[in-house]
Amino acid sequence: MKEGNAVKQNEIDSRLIPQVNIGMVGHVSHGKTTLTKALTGKLTLTHSEELKRGITIRLGYADSTIYKCTKCKRLGPNKKCIYCFSDAEPERTISFIDAPGHETLMATVLTGAGLMDGAILLIAANEKCPQPQTREHLTALEVVGIKNVIIVQSKIDLVTKEQALENYKQIKEFIKGSPIEDAPIIPVSAQYNINIDVLFDTIEKIIPTSKRNLDADPLMYVARSFNLNKPGSKPKDLSGGVLGGSVIQGTFREGDEIEIRPGVLIKNNYQPLKTTIHGLRKGEMNLKEAGAGGLLGLLTNLDPSLTKSDGLVGNVVGLPGKLPQSVNSLRMELHLLERVVGAKEILSMEPLKINETLLVNIGTSRSVGNVSLIKKNVIELKLKLPICISKNDRVVISRQVQGRWRLVGYGILKT
Repeated sequence: MKEGNAVKQNEIDSRLIPQVNIGMVGHVSHGKTTLTKALTGKLTLTHSEELKRGITIRLGYADSTIYKCTKCKRLGPNKKCIYCFSDAEPERTISFIDAPGHETLMATVLTGAGLMDGAILLIAANEKCPQPQTREHLTALEVVGIKNVIIVQSKIDLVTKEQALENYKQIKEFIKGSPIEDAPIIPVSAQYNINIDVLFDTIEKIIPTSKRNLDADPLMYVARSFNLNKPGSKPKDLSGGVLGGSVIQGTFREGDEIEIRPGVLIKNNYQPLKTTIHGLRKGEMNLKEAGAGGLLGLLTNLDPSLTKSDGLVGNVVGLPGKLPQSVNSLRMELHLLERVVGAKEILSMEPLKINETLLVNIGTSRSVGNVSLIKKNVIELKLKLPICISKNDRVVISRQVQGRWRLVGYGILKT
């Protein structure tokens, strides 16, 4: 995110500003990052460990403007049509969230799911369906309430026509009876840009831009935080920390004073932070104001040591005095799945136990807590890390099964 002069709001084509977030989910190595690059032109693997191992570890982000050819009407990510070379007009700009597929990174997937308006579930044509994380990611989408889903049958360049048709039948059987039973299935080769235009067309039909309340008090989930300063920078050249994430409601403006909860740990207690917005960046543009939808970078006056290496991920941003209080315990109505998903074999769900440690995800926040009370379908958790939570938030619950965190259900807050 580079700083610069903010673009005048009335000079911006609104179609070039991201308004919707779409998640890329699926089993490890099923082509999420490659497809994201085909859709956006950006490689979301940015950390050294990701590049070395070839898998996504942290959430990746990239924006893409969908253009429609003025002549042949096909859709694509370029101002010039690659099919007839005519000019193309912008339709809409989308922020894509590339979520990890590896089983040990499920909590990161759930963080991304808290930001998604819709999702693309990738299922590789050259592997039997479903794979363990394919099943777990589908369950995660159901638990967090994401209904607008497109299935991409990826890597079709690696199989024969007969193998692709057999895999298609496996996919249809896998989603039978699920909330996405009627989801479109698009065969794609991201390596060779096969059916990318069809996928863009399906995105436009299946995943609309959500209606946002831009007049409400602004609220943003922090999914990444950065220190933009290079080593050796002089004090006079230092810039404040950057918060990256998605605005859920309302509008932030340059010059706004903001509050960040739960904040940072000071002498055994978490203290909220306050700072001022001195820049907003969205869709590669510097703005004077930015509302809900799409991914946003807030340039602040925070000490960059607080925001480096995702130090403030999981916090919530709003206007001072307008955020809900941080809590150290949760009382909620429990909804457990019938089966444990994610393991190679499907396991029956065991009842929760007093003092059992659970992992909870709310929005982009994450904490662990011990079960202190179980009464019929109501449980209480004592959290080790505080969470800023609203009464309408859904709490996603994971537990340790065979040494891994497995998604097991969700909770609804009890007042």
